Amino acid sequence: MAEMDTSSSGGGKKHQGTKSKKLSTRVDMTPMVDLGFLLITFFMLTTTMSKPKTMDLVMPKDTEKEEEQNKVKESTALTILLGKKNQVYYYEGLAQDPNASQDPNFFNATSFANTGGIRDIIIKKRDEVAQLRNFKGEPEDVVVIIKADDGATYQNFVDLLDEMAINRIQRYATVDISDQDKQWIKSTEASNGIQ
Repeated sequence: MAEMDTSSSGGGKKHQGTKSKKLSTRVDMTPMVDLGFLLITFFMLTTTMSKPKTMDLVMPKDTEKEEEQNKVKESTALTILLGKKNQVYYYEGLAQDPNASQDPNFFNATSFANTGGIRDIIIKKRDEVAQLRNFKGEPEDVVVIIKADDGATYQNFVDLLDEMAINRIQRYATVDISDQDKQWIKSTEASNGIQ
């Protein structure tokens, strides 16, 4: 608590006149420190820690029977491959035809840029499938197949899932990358000078 020092500052002279004594005050900070630690302890014990943010993915059940698997039409599929250094590769269809890669415009590279990036490719494919649906009168939607290479980052994968939500793509799947896809990525990176 507060104390007052009443000791006189001695001297050899007698008091001449009425001079007031100077009293020094000292504030004891021990209770304040105790209160500070109590408040810190209280807030540490009562606050909730930030919970990790996760994204809900509904994964289909694995099945061995061929007739129970979902089939994707070649004309409605868009395959997107995630590479290293924020590179995105894509091709239309499923590439089940071994001669598909003979076309020089078959396998393309892009990025996550706002204009001219993967968003424009998704929108273009979505509009093509919507026109195809209108001509045929069948309920067809674009199906995006996402494959990630070993050099791809988690952030790129999340960015691509965000693109699916932004562009209102209802049907997309994550699939393991094939050896053929890896070979196409390596040859494209070699021709573009990406190490």
